[in-house]
Amino acid sequence: MILYPAIDIRGGCAVRLTQGDYDRETVYDADPAEAARRWGSEGAQFLHVVDLDGAKDGEPRNLRQIERIATAVPCPIQVGGGLRNSRAVREVLDAGAERVVIGTAALRDPEFLAAMLEAHGDRVVVSVDARDGKVALQGWTEATGRDVADTVIELSERGVVRFLCTEIDVDGTMDGPALDELARIGAAAPSSQIIASGGVGDLSDLQHLADLAQAHNNIEGAIVGRALYEQRFTVSEANAALRG
Repeated sequence: MILYPAIDIRGGCAVRLTQGDYDRETVYDADPAEAARRWGSEGAQFLHVVDLDGAKDGEPRNLRQIERIATAVPCPIQVGGGLRNSRAVREVLDAGAERVVIGTAALRDPEFLAAMLEAHGDRVVVSVDARDGKVALQGWTEATGRDVADTVIELSERGVVRFLCTEIDVDGTMDGPALDELARIGAAAPSSQIIASGGVGDLSDLQHLADLAQAHNNIEGAIVGRALYEQRFTVSEANAALRG
C-alpha cells in the first residue's frame, strides 16, 4: 500500500476538518508548501492535495498553492476540489498535478466524466465520499441516498480505474478507519483500485489497513492527514506499517 499524506488547503493554509465540517477546522501550516516539503523529506511517495475552497465554490481557488506544492517535492501529487469542468481539470494538471480527483461532477455529469476519462485515462481518480454508506456530494455538504459500493460498481463499469473512498464520519477524528465499509467496497469492485481515506490515528490503524489489503488486493493506498500533523507517527514509520 502507498501512503498519501494529505494537504487540505483553505484560505491559503494547510488545514484539517473534522467530519467534513467547515466550521470545525484546525490550521496546521500557514504555508502548504512547507507541509509538502516536510512529508517529502520523510519519504512520501505521493501527496494528496484538496482545494477545500474550490470544493465549496465549485471551481479551483488555490491554483498557485498547488503549483508551489508540485514544485516543492520530487514525488507526484493528486489534486481534488471543485473540478467540475474540463477547464478546471486542465488548470490543475497544468499546475503540476499528476492526477485529478473528481467528485461531485463524476456522479452528476456522465458526459463530463466520459470526456475526462477519454482525455486523461487513469490520471482521473473519482472520489466517492459517504456517510453511513450513502454518497455525499458538493464538498460533503449534500447527502444522497446512493449506496457507495453500488456507485463504485456503476462508475467502474463506465471506465473509472481508481477511486478515493472516504467515510466522512471518521474523517479527521483519528478514531480508526471504516474497515468494514472498505472491505465491502473492495469486495464489490475487485477490478478497481481503492484509496482509503479517513480515521487513521496510529500505526495500528495502518497495519489493519495493510491486513485488509492482503484480503482485498485492490485496496492500494491510504490517505492520512491529522495523525501526521499531530506527530502520531512519521511518514517513514507509516510507510513501514503499510508494507506489513
